[in-house]
Order: sequence, then structure tokens, then C-alpha cells
Amino acid sequence: MQLKRSLTRTIPLLALAPGFASCTQADTEKEERPNIVIIFLDDAGWADFQPFAETRYPTPNTRQLAEEGKVFQNFYVPQAICSASRAALLTGCYPERVGLFGAHAPRQRGLDPDFMTIGGMLQAAGYRTASFGKWHLGDQPDTRPHVRGFDETAGIMYSNDMWADHPENPDFWGQWPLQYWENGEITIDSVTADHQVYFTTWLTEKSVDFINRSSDSPFFLYLPHPQPHVPLFVSDKFAGKSGTGLYGDVIMELDWSVGEIMKALKDNGIAEKTMVIFTSDNGPWISYGNHAGQTPYRAEKGTSFDGGIRSPLIISYPQQIEPGTISHHAFFSIDLLPTISYLTGAPLPEYEIDGKNVWDLIKGLEGAENPHDYYSFTTGSNFDGVISGDGKWKLHLPHDYRYLVRGGFDGQAGTYIQKKIDTALFDMVHDPYEKINVLTGYPEIAKQLIEYAEEHKEKFFR
Repeated sequence: MQLKRSLTRTIPLLALAPGFASCTQADTEKEERPNIVIIFLDDAGWADFQPFAETRYPTPNTRQLAEEGKVFQNFYVPQAICSASRAALLTGCYPERVGLFGAHAPRQRGLDPDFMTIGGMLQAAGYRTASFGKWHLGDQPDTRPHVRGFDETAGIMYSNDMWADHPENPDFWGQWPLQYWENGEITIDSVTADHQVYFTTWLTEKSVDFINRSSDSPFFLYLPHPQPHVPLFVSDKFAGKSGTGLYGDVIMELDWSVGEIMKALKDNGIAEKTMVIFTSDNGPWISYGNHAGQTPYRAEKGTSFDGGIRSPLIISYPQQIEPGTISHHAFFSIDLLPTISYLTGAPLPEYEIDGKNVWDLIKGLEGAENPHDYYSFTTGSNFDGVISGDGKWKLHLPHDYRYLVRGGFDGQAGTYIQKKIDTALFDMVHDPYEKINVLTGYPEIAKQLIEYAEEHKEKFFR
């Protein structure tokens, strides 16, 4: 079903198959077999880095990445919570398809191995693969990253606050030590603060070493930094450097990491044929006040408003993407796996996925349209609504959400109350902050999106 062209704000007729871009791109794109690098931050705010906002601290490497690539202003994740967002990115599937909602606790199984990751897809296609950072997609022998498509691995299996020093529930989280793993083996049995200050440095150094050793063949580097998720930690080389507090120091060190990755690619002469994707798993956790990031949009992590599910995105791929450009096309993280499949020639999983190839949108081809009728968004196992494929309209179904009434300070959480939103339609072009419910003003658009929502609910939430 499609929204009709006769509506005041038209939404394109999108009946193209997932591989629609294959007939519009030169064969050389697949023959190039680009390297893929995904830098995936944890709880970074949409406005934490230049060029998304003029920050009080410098982020020159991220700004340079944008100048060499493209900034995407309307990029979304389907759920603004750790494990669900990571599963969506790496499988090309909604959380409701893979059954992974929220953030799983230590020792939980996580993502079912029946679902392929980008790592597994590219590994099977002959790519060298590595994952260095926070996994949070399974903490059992068959769900840890070294058996989920990655040749080399290092990092933690879940969030860095899931330990005995948790600010709100230390007795529960203290049941399990926070462990640091390398290539399927525990190398630090109980992580301390003295270890966490080095995480960004260690993971960056491992990434650079991997690039240096893999430059002669196609590779996939997945770098999911544990920061800037609370508790915040920064190495001595950036402590106090921002002049704006610990959060600014952490962001500056993450920006340094971006610079080190890009320097390694250039030093090895492979930057031109490498697609670098820089983004975050969700919006900021504003409950933590001065230890949280910034977003101009409504609400935060853990909600389905744009403050939670809209993430910063920069993609650099000099051979194919015009540098210094900006895109306002909307798409979701589930679309990255099928798009990478198209660019690399790696076969898609044999089962149905939810993402679609959006290379035409990313490259910015004239007349490119999003192949989705709609996208769904959730919070936990609750289906909260849908966004039109072009990102112009957002429908919230009735649901509860958390609302911050008092922010925390220096690593302590703030106070929430529960609120409820009724069925609401937002015009995301003129009201990206979701302030004015225009449900009665655009009845045909509301009717169509409600139909999409009902179909989606019947398929996944029966």
C-alpha cells in the first residue's frame, strides 16, 4: 500500500525491490570490494560533534570526516536502547524480528545465532573481520563476537556500567564481574576504573593495527566504543583538555580515535576505497546531566521520540560519495546491511530481513527515493509507531514514555516520571521537535500510516 500522490504532502510511490540500486550503478562498484569501517558510539548525542553543532570543545577529526564525506541529517535507529539498536545495525532486522529488545544483562544469550551479522556476511565473502569494543549482543559461548562472524575480537560483552559500581543498583549488577575479552578468551577477569580509562586507547590501537595488517585485502572493522555511555572514563592525554568537563574530554578522545582510524587508512593508501560509517546506537542519556550528550530533539535514549532514535551519521567513501555534502534523506540503520551487501557483492541472508538497499540515497543520485513504505520504531517490546519511508511523517501510537523531571550530576542519575502520548501525527519537515499533533489536519496521511501500523502489528506483535 502507498500514500496517495494527491495528498498535500506527497510521499513517493515506493514499490522497488531491495536490490533496486543494482541497475543504476556501474559494475566497478562491486568489483572494487570496498573496505567497510563502522565506528559506533554508545549514547552519543546528535549535537555532540561538529559538524552537527558548534560544540564548546573542538572535534576536528569528525569535522574532517564530514568534509571528506557526507553528513546525513535524518538517520534513525529503530529502538533507542543498546542491544536492540546493535542487533538492528548488524542484522538488518527490526528488534521485533530477531526478538532482541532493550539491553540484555550479563550472561544472557542475546542474539540468536540463526541471524547473520554483517561480520558473518562479509566473512563468508572473503573479508577479514574484526570487532573491537562493546558487543552487547550475547554473553554465551555461541553468541559472543568471536563466533558471530569476526576473525579478531576484543572488548566487553555488555555495557560498562553493568558492574559493582553501578550508581543505582550495585547489588544486582555486582553479581557478575565486568570482563574484558580478546579472541574468545578472558584477559581481564574483573575490569576496574583503572582499566576503563584506557578502553578508547586500547580499542583504537587494535583497530589501527588491524588496518595495517589487512590493507592488502578487503576487510570489515566494527569499532563499537563503550563511551560516552556512563560511567565516563578518559585517558590522561585528554583529561581536562576540553575545558568543559569530563563529557567534553571523552568526546575529544573519541574524536582523536576517528582521526587515528582515518590516518591509518590514508597511510596505507586505502582511504579512497574504504567506506567509513560514523554514528551512535541512540541518543543521549540525559538523566545523567553533565555526564550526558546533547540533542535538539524531543526526549532522549529509551524513548521513541527523535531525541532517542535520531542519530548522527557521517559516511565517507571518496571513490563514490561526493565530499563535503549533506543529505536530508531519511533511512534507518537496518538498511546498512543490505546496502553493504550490494556494494561488496556479499550474498544476503537467505531469510527475510527488514532493511533495504539505499545506496542511491546515500550516493545522492538524482531522483533517488527510499524503497520503504514505512519504518517501525519500538521501546523495549512495545510497538510505538511508524515513520513514513521518506521521513516526512511520524505516527505515534498511544504509549507510555519516561519524562525527566530532574537531571543528575557527576555520574548520578536524575528522576523520571511516566507520561503518556495518545495517537499523534507529526509533520517532521516543519516540526522535527514533535511539538504539534496534526492528526486531524491530515486525515488521509494519518489513515494510511495507521493502516501500516496495524499491518506491522499483525505481523510482529500478535
